[in-house]
Amino acid sequence: MQEPLLGAEGLDYDTFPEKPPPSPGERARVGALQNKRVFLATFAAVLGNFSFGYALVYTSPVIPALEHSLDPDLHLTKSQASWFGSVFTLGAAAGGLSAMVLNDLLGRKLSIMFSAVPSAAGYALMAGAHGLWMLLLGRMLTGFAGGLTAACIPVYVSEIAPPGVRGALGATPQLMAVFGSLSLYALGLLLPWRWLAVAGEAPVLTMILLLSVMPNSPRFLLSRGKDEEALRALAWLRGADADVQWEFEQIQDNVRRQSSRVSWAEARDPHMYRPVLIALLMRLLQQLTGITPILVYLQPIFDSTAVLLPPQDDAAIVGAVRLLSVLIAALTMDLAGRKVLLFVSGYAMGWGPITWLLMSEILPLRARGVASGLCVLVSWLTAFVLTKSFLLVVSAFGLQVPFFFFAAICLVNLVFTGCCVPETKGRSLEQIESFFRTGRRSFLR
Repeated sequence: MQEPLLGAEGLDYDTFPEKPPPSPGERARVGALQNKRVFLATFAAVLGNFSFGYALVYTSPVIPALEHSLDPDLHLTKSQASWFGSVFTLGAAAGGLSAMVLNDLLGRKLSIMFSAVPSAAGYALMAGAHGLWMLLLGRMLTGFAGGLTAACIPVYVSEIAPPGVRGALGATPQLMAVFGSLSLYALGLLLPWRWLAVAGEAPVLTMILLLSVMPNSPRFLLSRGKDEEALRALAWLRGADADVQWEFEQIQDNVRRQSSRVSWAEARDPHMYRPVLIALLMRLLQQLTGITPILVYLQPIFDSTAVLLPPQDDAAIVGAVRLLSVLIAALTMDLAGRKVLLFVSGYAMGWGPITWLLMSEILPLRARGVASGLCVLVSWLTAFVLTKSFLLVVSAFGLQVPFFFFAAICLVNLVFTGCCVPETKGRSLEQIESFFRTGRRSFLR
C-alpha cells in the first residue's frame, strides 16, 4: 500500500518542516551579527586612511595662511608652496616602496600599526615648526605613513572580509580618507594651522589602540605556517556561531598552492602579470585624473576663480559632496558591480574607491604584498609630478590647461575600463585568482 503523503519527509518534500527557512530579514540580521567583528577590525584599520586623507589636504588651508605669514622663516613663495604641497607625495611613494617589504615581512596589521610612528612624528614637526625644513619634513613623514597604509589597508580589509560584504568594506578606506579630508576642511574654518596638526594626532593614537586587539589576516598567518592562529583569527572574525571550516580549508589550499616566492619565469606568465599590470594602470590613470593636485591646492584653486562663497567654505562643500558620493558607492558596489560604477559615476563614486578595492581583489596572493606596494609607488610618483608642476603650469598657461588634460584622461579611463577591467562582484579572492589562472569567465559573470 502506498505511504500517505501527510507527514512524509524527504529531500524535496516536507509537509511539516520542523524549522521554516529564514526570512530575508532574518538572514540579513544573522549576517550582520556574524560580520560585526569584521566591521570592527575594518574600522580600526581604516583609521589609518582617515589620517591619510587628513594629512593629504593639510596644505589646502595652510598654504594661504603661510603665504601671508609675517614670520620670514615660515613665509612661503610660490615655489616653496609647490614643494610644501608636493613633498607629501614623495613620502607616499617611499611608503609604498617600503610596503613592498613590510607587507609580507611584518604582515598587514603590524605594517599598518608601524605607520603610526612617522605619522605622529610628522604632525608633531608641523605643529612646532619654526622653519620651512620642519614643514617639509613633517609633510614627508605623514606622506610616508599615508603611502604605507594605502598599500597595506586595502589588502588587510579584502583578506578579512567575506565575499558578500567585501565590496562595501573595500570602499571604506576611500570613505575614511574622504571623511578625513572633510574633517580637515571643517576644522580649518575653526583652528589655526598649528592646531590642525595637533588634531591630526588623535586618529593615529586611536588606530594604534584598536588595532592592538585585532587579529592579523588569516591568509597572511597561513602563509607563515601559523595554521592554528589563522583558524582562531578566522573564527573570531566570523563570530562564535559561524562554521568556518570550509572557508578555512579553501584559503589553506590556495595558500599552499602559492607558498613559494614568485620567480622571474613565473612573473612572465600571463596569470601573474596581467592582474598586476591592470592594477598598475588603474593606479596610474586614477592619479592622471588630477585628483591629488586638485585636493592639495583646492582652496588656492577657488581663490583664483570668481566663486561667490569664501574659498574655505567651497573646500568644505567639496569635501561633503565627496563623502556622500563615496558612501553611495559603498552601499551600491555589491549590488550594481564595480564596472558599472566605473562607467557611470564620477571620481568619488567610481575611480576613487573602486580602484583601491580592485587592486586588493585582483592581485595574486603570492605577489600581493610586493605588487600592492609597487602600485602605490607608481601612484604617488605620478602624483608628485602632477602636484609639483600644477601651480607652475597654472601660472604659465592658466587654470584651464591642466583641467583639459584631466578631462582627456577621463575619456581614456572609460576605454580602459571596458577593455581590461574584470567584474569581481560577489566572488571570493580564490575565484578571482582562478579566473586569471584558467581564463574561465564563468567565475566573473
